Order: sequence, then structure tokens, then C-alpha cells
Amino acid sequence: MENPTKNHMVTKTNQVKQHLLSKGFITSWIAIELYGATRLSAIIFNLRRRGMNIISQPNSTLDRNGNVCNFVKYVLIKE
Repeated sequence: MENPTKNHMVTKTNQVKQHLLSKGFITSWIAIELYGATRLSAIIFNLRRRGMNIISQPNSTLDRNGNVCNFVKYVLIKE
């Protein structure tokens, strides 16, 4: 007998894809907090290979100790 949930599996890739479609952007911090996705760059790589137009925007902010933290904001370009 086929597992009925197998065809409707919620993967981290699908969660990130849906987030991009609904919000337009994602960062690694958002991906970790909401979806437990610790390898966001790999997920973005795969989504790009599947045809999604996602750009990388470099950003920086100060952490709680005043140190500069660099991160990437992935933005979905809707056509």
C-alpha cells in the first residue's frame, strides 16, 4: 500500500520555495528559525537550477557586541 503522505511531503526546499513566492525574499536566519533549514545556499542553488530567478543581495548588520555581520538576502525576481 502506498504511503498517502509521501506525495505531499513537506521538504525544506518546498518550504523555502513557498516562502520566496509569498514573501519575495529569505535569509539564512529566517530559514533556520522557520524551517530548520541550515543549508539555505544549497536550497537556493537547487531552486535556481529548477528555473527560479533568485538574486543574492549582500547585506551587513551589527551583532549584539557591535561587530559587523555579513549575510545574504535571497530575493525572488518575479516576471
